[in-house]
Amino acid sequence: MQNENCKKKNVKPRKEFNSHFAHCALQFAIAALFFFISSAGAQEQAGHQPGRTPPPVVVLSPDKVQLIGVRTAVAEYRSVDKQIRTVGKIEPDETKLAYVNTKIAGWVKKLFVDYTGKEVVKGQPLLSIYSPDLVTAQEEYLIALRTAQTGTAGVTEIDASRRELIESAKRRLLLWDITEGQIRNLEKTGKPKTEMTIEAPLSGIVLEKMVLDGAYITPGMNLYKIADLSSIWIMADIYEYEVPLVKVGQAARVTLPYQSGESYRATVNYIYPTLDPVSRTLKVRLSMKNPGLMLKPEMFANVEINVSSGARLVIPREAVLDSGTRQIVYVEKKPGTYEMRVVTLGVRGEDYVEVLKGIRKGERVVTSGNFLIDSESQLRTGQ
Repeated sequence: MQNENCKKKNVKPRKEFNSHFAHCALQFAIAALFFFISSAGAQEQAGHQPGRTPPPVVVLSPDKVQLIGVRTAVAEYRSVDKQIRTVGKIEPDETKLAYVNTKIAGWVKKLFVDYTGKEVVKGQPLLSIYSPDLVTAQEEYLIALRTAQTGTAGVTEIDASRRELIESAKRRLLLWDITEGQIRNLEKTGKPKTEMTIEAPLSGIVLEKMVLDGAYITPGMNLYKIADLSSIWIMADIYEYEVPLVKVGQAARVTLPYQSGESYRATVNYIYPTLDPVSRTLKVRLSMKNPGLMLKPEMFANVEINVSSGARLVIPREAVLDSGTRQIVYVEKKPGTYEMRVVTLGVRGEDYVEVLKGIRKGERVVTSGNFLIDSESQLRTGQ
């Protein structure tokens, strides 16, 4: 009986111990789970993912912030403006350039424009020539007219043949650049002109004169080269990496090296399709007005092409610390507390740079004193 009582007494303490141990283990498991959930929530609220090292944070006293002159700016959306600076050469506008020649052979009787550089207007006489072929063509036209006037009317076939002969002779004169007015004058006088006057096809400056008084000229021979310089072209070279930034229609600013304060407005009107394999540059053509003919062909000019993008998230360029392998920006979390961010940059403008990754709109970035803050961060973290 006594042994049985002892056994019964020993059973109860063992059961109580096992129950207490199970209860403690359950409480420990619940506490560990709560701690894990709380830690994950805190990391999520802080903007960091589990398993990643949080970015370095530098805390400075108000006195030190004032001492190093910390200034900040807000990340915002705005256009990124950039200027591509290059040098261009001035050339005549090819659409306002003309050669003067004839379609008949003959001898120069008189030069009305006898030197290079003379300014002419459209329709102004340039030279007169004597051409036996032209005299013969005029006589044939006059004979056709007289035959039609003196001939007997009434036979339809004969009348049609006469009209065709007149039209053929007149067409021949027109094809030799004899004007309608000159033909009407020929009909009125009834006498062929021994000289033919060549007129200027457009207003401009005589760039080249390739004919002399008394010279014999042949069909197609260039006599004058005339250019209208009221508008000119500028041929500029841009580098290979600048090609995607330049578009037809973009505005540009043109200045001359020897003029101070004077500038002209030009427009990109053509981008050439081939790249120079030696200099790795592409030619861009700009057109502009030439007031007072101040810009002369073969002059060199400074060109600034304005490049403007749409609205992009940007920060000031001085906010970025570029180590060569990464770009760093310090974000002000609160006054005196600065967090280091590694950012991905896009288009770089004159004053601002686009941020593709690492910064959100409205965050304040350090623009002055960031070198000293970065030095403080390296001293504390060893990075």
